[in-house]
Order: sequence, then C-alpha cells, then structure tokens
Amino acid sequence: MATAETKPSGTYEAGCHCGFISLSVTLSPPLPEYEVTHCNCSIYPKYEQVTWHHGSDARVGRYQFNTKTRDHMFCPKCGISIGIDFWNRDSKVYGISLRQFNGIDLDSVKYDKFDGAHVLEPAIDLSGQQVEAETGEEIAPSV
Repeated sequence: MATAETKPSGTYEAGCHCGFISLSVTLSPPLPEYEVTHCNCSIYPKYEQVTWHHGSDARVGRYQFNTKTRDHMFCPKCGISIGIDFWNRDSKVYGISLRQFNGIDLDSVKYDKFDGAHVLEPAIDLSGQQVEAETGEEIAPSV
C-alpha cells in the first residue's frame, strides 16, 4: 500500500505591534520556498492555514474601499495593517502582510516584483460616500 508523501511545511507566528491581534500561519511549502509579491509584501494562505489566537479573528478591524469586495484587516488599537481577507473568492484566502510575521528577515525572502502603480488603474472610491472628518457623519453627495 502506497503512502502519501508528507510535504514540508512551516508555521509562523504573526500579529500587530501592540499584541492585540495574534495569529499563526502554516505554509506548505515553508516560507523560504515562496516568492512574495514585492508590491505589498503579502503571502496568500488559505483560511484553513491560518489560526487566529485569543479571538483575534473577531477583534480585527475591517475596512472596505474602492470595489467593496474585500476586507482590509487592521488592529483597531495600534492601526497596523494585518492584510486582506479575500472572502468573496471561490478559494478563501487571506493576503497576510509578511511584515506581521515575527522574526522574519525580509532581506532573505524571494520576491516577485510587481509594479502596481503602472499596471493597475488608480483606485477610486466607488461608493460615492464621503465622511465629515470631525464628526464622522456621512456627507450626501452633491448632484
């Protein structure tokens, strides 16, 4: 009887600066074998590869802009970007900022350079909503 070969993997602890948000990410193959997108320094693990610690998945702040099709995740206390939740896709993945991984030497990572400034159209707010800075009240669009 043939046995399935076990693929190597690595588990990496991650989180925000203040410690309010913490998680671990298990990657197979391990991080040294990945090419990380240089434009936003993110790694794209599937939902089942991410373990949120101490209820951090419920505590993480979420914000949608532009097309309103993904959640930008951040720590609501220190403001550090955690990454993007691509919840609208068939394959559920996070775009976790590699800068949130503890103890990673960013100079040792293999990068796939992406020139988003010249490849993608500029982001615009498609909601048509504006918010008054001092009060947080929504401003009705002028017609």
